[in-house]
Amino acid sequence: MGLELADLLRQYGPAYRQKYAARLLPSHYQAMRAIERCRTEALGGQVFACPNCGEVRYSYHSCRNRNCPKCQHQQTQAWLEVQQGLLLPVPYFLLTFTLPAELRLLASQNQKLIYHLLFRASAQATQQLASDPRFVGGQIGMLGVLHTWTRNLFYHPHVHYLVPGGGIGTDGCWLPARKDFFLPVKALSKLFRAAFQRALRRTALYARIPPKVWRRAWVVHCKSVGNGQAALKYLAPYIHRVALSNRRLVSIQHRGSMETSQITFQYRPSDTGQLKTCTLSVEHFIQRFLQHVLPRGFVKVRYFGFFAATLRSRLAALQQSLLPDTQQQTEQAEQPTTTPIPAPSWQDNMLCPKCGQPMLFQRILCPPFCRSP
Repeated sequence: MGLELADLLRQYGPAYRQKYAARLLPSHYQAMRAIERCRTEALGGQVFACPNCGEVRYSYHSCRNRNCPKCQHQQTQAWLEVQQGLLLPVPYFLLTFTLPAELRLLASQNQKLIYHLLFRASAQATQQLASDPRFVGGQIGMLGVLHTWTRNLFYHPHVHYLVPGGGIGTDGCWLPARKDFFLPVKALSKLFRAAFQRALRRTALYARIPPKVWRRAWVVHCKSVGNGQAALKYLAPYIHRVALSNRRLVSIQHRGSMETSQITFQYRPSDTGQLKTCTLSVEHFIQRFLQHVLPRGFVKVRYFGFFAATLRSRLAALQQSLLPDTQQQTEQAEQPTTTPIPAPSWQDNMLCPKCGQPMLFQRILCPPFCRSP
């Protein structure tokens, strides 16, 4: 087993929490403690035994924290399958709205408010411009995902939107966007900036913003992503976890304290794609990781337009209307007639690591505090 984030937090987490006790956010504390306890006896589990060779194996519960690199794989796959079922048979575009550097400190100190405004302003600007008959001229659908990191874990709040290339007109008919072009990003940038400014002006934070922020160009990017499948697979891994997977951790040098110990991890810059390494003190690394932990209960995936949950029946009808007639007939003829196979439980497929035979469940291990994970 290679180096894991949980191992690092178990060793240095207590010292970090003690040093920053007065400034540590509740969400940061909860994420650290959950990752440290993940798949350990602290959360309880089950005991299995092999009837063939007598081997005993302990299977501990997962923490299910959305910031844990080891958890949520099944939830990620389930989310991906649901989103793939919502795709329309049209070209897709990936829109990215980035918060200016001058607002990042304010965002880190007021995460719920600023992230909410980032979603609202960017979605509002996109819907407003798309309603213009020169571009789409109708209601569009948007799937938005909040990211707060770069590949080397710097703080960089931005929102990705996966958007079908077209919209629904007032008569209910589909209005396709132009080929390989969705919306002009310069105009979208101005609308985004104005919408964010209007929303922030209603808060007490507006006085803290330097005036030059409202004069500079805000970064908005738009690119064609084919049928949307590849873009969904890119977004999916970050729905139920934060920016770092355990396989990116290369090595750690223990030098007594978290201030002097160092950790090295891998990343690929988006501009070159070449694999690089970054070495930080353990203290600095934990700080970089925790700044991407979202406030408890914050919704990082949001739907707008005809992707909204209340309009799913309309979306299903739109999917059928956009399919070629021959494909509609084929899908109607291939309606499933068999009963779905239930998903395997945690008692299934537990094989003995020594002889390979199926292991049998023996008993449940209660966590020390008699609390379910």
